Amino acid sequence: MDASREPSGSSAAGGEGRKAPPLRWSVVVSWLVAVTVVLAVIGVFLDRETRLAPFLVVLPALIAGRGSVRQTAVASTWVTVMIAAALFDTAQDTIGDATATVVFATVFNGLSVARAAQRVHSEREIARLRSAAAALQRQLLRPFPLMTDQLIVHGLYQPVEEDSRVGGDVYEVVSSPYGSRVFIADVQGKGLPAISAAFSVLSAFREAAVSEPTLTAVVDALEDAVLRHNSFAAQAGESERFVTALVLGIGPDTEVQAINCGHVPPLMLHGDREGPVLKGEPCVPLGLDALSPEPRTVEWFAFPRGGTLLLCTDGVTEARDPAGTFYPLEERAAAWADVRPGDLPATVYRDLRRHAAGAQSDDTALMVLRRRPGGGEVE
Repeated sequence: MDASREPSGSSAAGGEGRKAPPLRWSVVVSWLVAVTVVLAVIGVFLDRETRLAPFLVVLPALIAGRGSVRQTAVASTWVTVMIAAALFDTAQDTIGDATATVVFATVFNGLSVARAAQRVHSEREIARLRSAAAALQRQLLRPFPLMTDQLIVHGLYQPVEEDSRVGGDVYEVVSSPYGSRVFIADVQGKGLPAISAAFSVLSAFREAAVSEPTLTAVVDALEDAVLRHNSFAAQAGESERFVTALVLGIGPDTEVQAINCGHVPPLMLHGDREGPVLKGEPCVPLGLDALSPEPRTVEWFAFPRGGTLLLCTDGVTEARDPAGTFYPLEERAAAWADVRPGDLPATVYRDLRRHAAGAQSDDTALMVLRRRPGGGEVE
């Protein structure tokens, strides 16, 4: 995404592909002229024009790997004409060889054009499929801001729309009889199977968040959803997956319940207690509960009025700069004390992009939770 199209803090943003840019016509013309001139000069000095000219035939094949069908066709026509011109004054006893050279060049150049057409078609199909996957993911995730009686939630979701690298980041905020339930998760792996697992656990949360009276029961329902999905995946010959997740229960008082299933812990950005709010060790990710000797437990922390919580996926914390350094989220958070909650997701994302030099290797999901003032408007 270009800087001019960076997402706002109240929407799910689109992604960008990473395929190599197409060749410019100036590059194609430069290659054709430069190689032709070099071979012509060598041929003049060595007096071997008829043997050097066929080397031109490699040019359309090279251009077919990056250029358009039209560029490849122009290069093929140019090369065929140049080879035919070089063989124009061929002696009578070698006309057969010259004709065979021209025929070979024509056939080979035609194959180069066909290869370019096949490559362009494949690239368009891949782009269509990956865009459809990311669009489906965005369609099933509700756009920000999200609101409950207790919360105003701004956020940002940025998928990677590159072949099989589309991830399984999901989020949701549900108003229930037991307060607001907040959910953010990241499925292990990439591609459509990861998206399928993400939607399974997302659907389970939307149902359990309303029907289950305790946060542990909500997480148990998510665990069961992941196990069911893995069972079906195994029958289809696909890999089983686990899901890191953070589930919060927020009521009218200032104490918040949290169960962290191996996810990035939340940060308090505004309030009396800035920095990480969870002190205990994370529980095991969803789908791996059988491997843990201890049941998942609830941890409590204070979320005072006027406080702001930042939730994110590892697309933020594991983003690297060109030197391989991870994004220092906690260190950068101190600079955002005066940023309005509604502007915070875009602010974090811009800073993340600068750190990673514009590269994005994983989906990015950010949620900014702000306690809703009684009868107040969206901030």
